[in-house]
Amino acid sequence: MASEWRALRSGESARERRRRLAQAHEAFIAGAVSADDPASLERFAARAELRPVVVESWLRSQQGTIDPFRAPEGPALTGEELAELRRVHPIARVLPVVQRLLFEEAGDSGLIVAVGDAAGRLLWLDGDPGLRSRAEDMGFRAGMDWSEAAVGTSAPGSALALDHAIQVLGAEHYNRAVHQWSCTAAPVHDPASGAIIGVIDVTGGDVAASPHILPLVEATLAAVEAELKLESLRSLIESERPRRRAAPIAPRLVLLGRDPALLEHADGSMPVSGRHAEILLALAGAPQGLGAAALAEQVYGDAASEQTLRAEMVRLRRWLGQRGIGLLSRPYRLDRALRIDAVETLEALGRGAHRLALAAYEGPVLPASDAPVAERLRAEVDGTLRESVLQSAAADPLFEYAQNWAADDAEVWETLLQVLPPLSPKRARVVARLETLQR
Repeated sequence: MASEWRALRSGESARERRRRLAQAHEAFIAGAVSADDPASLERFAARAELRPVVVESWLRSQQGTIDPFRAPEGPALTGEELAELRRVHPIARVLPVVQRLLFEEAGDSGLIVAVGDAAGRLLWLDGDPGLRSRAEDMGFRAGMDWSEAAVGTSAPGSALALDHAIQVLGAEHYNRAVHQWSCTAAPVHDPASGAIIGVIDVTGGDVAASPHILPLVEATLAAVEAELKLESLRSLIESERPRRRAAPIAPRLVLLGRDPALLEHADGSMPVSGRHAEILLALAGAPQGLGAAALAEQVYGDAASEQTLRAEMVRLRRWLGQRGIGLLSRPYRLDRALRIDAVETLEALGRGAHRLALAAYEGPVLPASDAPVAERLRAEVDGTLRESVLQSAAADPLFEYAQNWAADDAEVWETLLQVLPPLSPKRARVVARLETLQR
């Protein structure tokens, strides 16, 4: 790669380079040079030993009226938009390649790996938990826009603007809030059309812009684009095969934080009354079926409530039949599998996917229900989620859990105080909460 795309020359000190860059950035922002005077601009760049790609990016940032003193604030994507974009984005299909080659390495090396779309919006981030918490304070988190048009010069934004892999060191960033960071990024292309579809970025301290990071990012990029090409070929082959009828999608009962619950099925989704949701939950956990007494015990807490249950089953059978789901008798059972969102959350926690489980958690199982079957699952999910985020000791998910679901749990807030980086602005909020709990 040509030297203009590298942040450091061979043997050059990052510390000394940072000092010169900071002086040059301060002079540029103060108006020491004008874009209307090319000769003066060229002399300025030569004196400061600035790379042409950096000066040109600073000019684009300045002309775009980017505020160099203000860190990014509001996200470009809502939570729902982010989830949907992650679901449909082509890089999602090859994300395991990035995880294998970069995510695991980043966590051990004190780095952050980010994957964004063609517009510069960050979709996935992973890596060193402490560093991620610090990066969030400058707006480097999923859903944020890191294009040049939004934040000025940065490796992910400039890589997309220039359609080229690039490194950015310290004060080469246009925004002063990012001067303590360095990064290396490369654009991802669609193998068929050649169009840019995203960007892969490595962010951290000086090491993130060191010479050995660039080949690592380029190797990952090559593997990702090769896998995308394979995916395209597989799709082409699959489309030429005789079409087979798609397997029906199993219905799904959504219970977390829901009252009433929601039944998702082939034709859409509909609310489910409290008692019907409790019955469905009990039947979903017993695919071989339940007798009337056993089902009444799980739903009403009293095996003697069979008569009440039978009347309810008549109404539920009619309601399910209208949605193409059969309710069979002797014993009571469903004619197909029924997925439960709370059980999926437990499975995610069992795999160690704490962030995924926390993102899916919308609140306790059927919060208003006193049915034994709901109370047991509610206690299991809430207890497992709490222990998982405590044991993982990752600052970001623990902070999210504490704020949303453990406002009065002193142990959670005390653990959070221990794992937050010493300079994190979140510490003040945690200390204030602990003082309130102690009072």
